[in-house]
Parts: sequence; structure tokens; C-alpha cells
Amino acid sequence: MVKNSLLTGITIILFTLKLQSQDIIDFEKYNPPSTLVVKGSEVKKAKFPFIDVHNHQRSMDSSSLYRLITEMDKLNMGIMINLSGRGGETLKNYVTTAKQNFPGRFAVFTNINFQGFGSTDWESKTLAQLEEDVMNGACGLKIFKNLGFSVVDAQGNRVPVNHPGLDPVWKKCAELKIPVLIHTADPAPFWAEADLNNERLLELKTHPGRKRDNHNPVSFDSLIAEQHAIFEKHPQTIFIAAHFGWYPNDLGKLSGILDRFRNVYIEFGAVIAELGRQPLTANKFFNSYQDRILFGKDSWVPEEYPTYFRVLETSDEYFPYHKKYHAFWRMYGMNLSDEILRKIYYKNALKIIPGLDKNLFPED
Repeated sequence: MVKNSLLTGITIILFTLKLQSQDIIDFEKYNPPSTLVVKGSEVKKAKFPFIDVHNHQRSMDSSSLYRLITEMDKLNMGIMINLSGRGGETLKNYVTTAKQNFPGRFAVFTNINFQGFGSTDWESKTLAQLEEDVMNGACGLKIFKNLGFSVVDAQGNRVPVNHPGLDPVWKKCAELKIPVLIHTADPAPFWAEADLNNERLLELKTHPGRKRDNHNPVSFDSLIAEQHAIFEKHPQTIFIAAHFGWYPNDLGKLSGILDRFRNVYIEFGAVIAELGRQPLTANKFFNSYQDRILFGKDSWVPEEYPTYFRVLETSDEYFPYHKKYHAFWRMYGMNLSDEILRKIYYKNALKIIPGLDKNLFPED
């Protein structure tokens, strides 16, 4: 009797464990088709040719460009802007190869080498290189998020975004009439506790290196304040704040920033998911700031562009985002007018980025 009771108990325990194991659901894999029946379909090609102002390409040799053009044409991308021009001979070769193979279809921004910042000749060398790069075809300057995060001076001290030693760079860009596309900080939730109240918890679990705190290196608010300080100090320089300045989830706050700094434009690379979950508010924002918003994607993954087109162009409801760890919610279309779409897709970029081929885009 005891033996039978023991066996029965073990059986119950094992059965219970089996049920519990079946109850464990992998959030990434749980993605059932929606039973909601609404009209709408994927938009695989932009309504108008567009300029992607936020792209990165490590190589621009002939074979790479041919592969890119094939995908660009499918998307109706008129011009790709490679923000990773690096400067010097690399940038010169990028520009030359692009012109020889596909004139007008590619543009390049240069970058800054911060090594030796604070030394006696860093400023003169950097400004000379910037002038040379523009002469060789660079149409803008891209500042990566390492400025503010990991860039240090010759003594090993963190270089804040608004370090006075960088003022000559921002002034030189104004003189050369080139915009500065600047990425400062990361989404604010990266600084918050990685708990069940953090919307970015899944992303922080899958990408733990993105977690920050107020001492790594400083707070989110401090970094953003440093960025805004250069916007204010250099009103003659055109700045493009990457990723909607990290306020795509607070368009009221972003409105105040744009009203305050008239020299600032924004692009929505990697933040379309924030816009797609607030279509009414976003539509009003795009109407209000239609002359200062640029199309940007950030990563070159052709199959992800349709999400952007669908959010911008349609009135579709409840459709999926392309990267679940990034946004577990569904998207809704803003249904922007053709007039605004043209500005977002190409007119605003043509207005502030020199040297782009206007003949690739339709007249009104």
C-alpha cells in the first residue's frame, strides 16, 4: 500500500511539472495571427521616391552598389545617404565609386576622428580634414553616439557633447553649409530599472549591453541637455536630431524642442514603432512640423521598410511591427497627405543637404 501511494504521488508530481513546463511561454515565439478582420495590406514600395538620410554601409565598392541599387529600386528609394563615410581617402573612394557607377543615387556624410582630442593640433587637423572631405564630395557630418558616451580627451576624461573644444567644428559646418546629423544618448528606458514596468525590458534582456545608469556614463537628461546646448549655441548650424531626438514617445515635448531650436530637423530612424502606436497624435505632429521631418531608417534591412511606408501612407489598423523585441505592440497608419509625404520623402532633405540630385524627384 505504501509503495503504491508513493508511486501515485510521484506520478502526480511529474504530471504537475509537465503541466507547468507547458505553461511556460516564450514571449518572442508567442505571436499568433490576429483574428481581427480589417482592411489593409503591406506597402512594399513608397508612393513617392524617397531619400533615406540615415543609412550605414561599410563598403561602397562596385559590386556592393549594384546589390544595393537592385533593392533600392524595389523600394522606390531615390537616394541613399551613407552616414559612415569615415573621411579621408575612404570617403573620397566612396564618392568616386558611387559617381562612376550610379551618379546621383548615393551620397556620403563624413565623420570625425576624436583620437587626441584636446591636444594642441587636434582642432586644426580636424577642421582641415572636414574642409577636404566636403571638397571631395561629403554633403554632411554624422556624429555618432560615442560622443557623450565613450569619447575621451587626451587625459582620459569624458568629452561632453557640448564641450567648448568642439565649437569650431559646429561653426565650420555652418560655414561649409552642411548639416550635422547627430545621435546623442539612447531611449530613456535604457536608464530605468530593468523590471516589469519597463517597456524596453525584452530588448534589455536580449541586448543587455544597452542597459545604462546615471553613472554609465551620465544620466539620459544630462546627455540630452548637452545636445540641446549646442543647438542653442550654434543657431547658424543646421542639426538633424537622429531618432526624433529620442522623444518620439512624447511628441508634446518634442514640439517644444523644435519650437525653441529653429535650426533643428528630425528623422525617425528606428522609432517608427512609437509613431505607429499613436496615429492621431503623430498625424497632428507631422502636420505641424511637416517642413522639418526627414525620412530615416538607420539599419539596412530592405524587408523592414514596408512598415515605415504603411505607417506613413495608410489608414490601416492593427498591423505588426517587424521586430518584436523592439516593439511588442501593433501599428496604425497616419494616412499622411501627398503634400506632406513629398516633404518627408524628399523635399526637406533636398532643402538642407547640399549636392543631392533634384532631377531624381518629381516636380509638383
